[in-house]
Amino acid sequence: MIQVGDKIPAVTLMEYSEVEGNGCSIGPNPVDTAKASAGKTIALFALPGAFTPTCSAKHVPGYVEQFDALKAAGVDEIWCLSVNDAFVMGAWARDQKTGSKVRMLADGSADFAKASGLTLDLTARGMGLRSNRYSMLVKDGVVKTLNVEGPGKFEVSDAVTLLAQAKAGA
Repeated sequence: MIQVGDKIPAVTLMEYSEVEGNGCSIGPNPVDTAKASAGKTIALFALPGAFTPTCSAKHVPGYVEQFDALKAAGVDEIWCLSVNDAFVMGAWARDQKTGSKVRMLADGSADFAKASGLTLDLTARGMGLRSNRYSMLVKDGVVKTLNVEGPGKFEVSDAVTLLAQAKAGA
């Protein structure tokens, strides 16, 4: 499993954009994690699936609500990763009203989840291989904090916890 001090996996995620701008065309666009995190502080959180109860009711809304505070604490971008396709992540972004606050990134083949060692096997529940629920503060591509949830829990990967870590200069 990825540890504090490790570089995040260098994989390509996909991001759905509904409007053109800043080099992004409409539709799914590749996001190279190494390039996209270079020189930035990223509040990254991952979860088992789009539109799932805890993820939709608590996880994503918490990061949307804490956007200004995270920015004030030195976070450049907030990334939400899920093992879903870019179209689902785009629809979920609309539903959650993330706007330009949270980048909803699709890890469709679980490449990031597998490379980080943070997978969750939900095959028995009909969901296949997913991402575990966690958060991390990433500076210039390096993990500075890592908060991995226990099975079925939502206690340490929330926005308030990551905000406290960002404020502490992690």
